Amino acid sequence: MTAAVAVNSEISPPGSNNQRDDENARTPAATSEYISFAVGDEQYGVNIMAVREIKDWSVITQLPNQPDYMRGVLNLRGAIVPIIDLRCRFGNGPTDATPMHVIIVIQIDGETVGLLADRVLDIITVDPSQIQPIPKVSHDARTDFCPGSSPSKKR
Repeated sequence: MTAAVAVNSEISPPGSNNQRDDENARTPAATSEYISFAVGDEQYGVNIMAVREIKDWSVITQLPNQPDYMRGVLNLRGAIVPIIDLRCRFGNGPTDATPMHVIIVIQIDGETVGLLADRVLDIITVDPSQIQPIPKVSHDARTDFCPGSSPSKKR
């Protein structure tokens, strides 16, 4: 059983109306929808309200003196978007990006970022009570970008 991990994506200011047409109106308020995606054999998710666009892999501009996981930037209709290689960020080496890979463009706290992933899997509905906090295994471990883990069906 793999775990769908929710990336922290509270982007709407209080009182804003971010409803997604009739389909979202039918979704119970007690659940959240996530775009699930794969990085290697693992499944992750990001709140659907944070997703701005899903793009095929394309040429990016590399920047000097950046961490390994920072692949570079992409010019997205005039906006410069940093691209983060999730496989590398999670400690599994750089992704050998091909046209089969995707960039999930998200907006979190007013910042736009592209996440390089292997593929998009599905839209899933998660009951917040099913999301368990990530245990902190060391003082140096960062878990702020990943508020929790939820059981998911085996793929």
